Amino acid sequence: QVQLVEFGGGLVQPGGSLRLSCAASGSISSAAAMAWYRQAPGKQRELVAAIRSGGITNYADSVKGRFTISRSNDKNTVDLQMNSLKPEDTAVYYCYYKFMYEYWGQGTQVTVSS
Repeated sequence: QVQLVEFGGGLVQPGGSLRLSCAASGSISSAAAMAWYRQAPGKQRELVAAIRSGGITNYADSVKGRFTISRSNDKNTVDLQMNSLKPEDTAVYYCYYKFMYEYWGQGTQVTVSS
């Protein structure tokens, strides 16, 4: 079993920055893939950014150049640095972990509004 807890959501003005963190605990493997997804009201959950065990990353086109995903295998954390935030980035952000099985965090709200 793996437990995921997200931190760092909140309200920010357009153009601002936020940093999300996800702490993983339990039967953690450094070979796991980790990611951030988001779901806006009335929309499907979508991949925001992912990072594999070797550090290879991929991003949704809508966040490239603005968001950066990183992980620490020592601390079992994955972070999402979000810059130049836009109102359309407003969503619940979920941490995701996959190694044999998939696990999700409970989600953290990010609201971008003036």
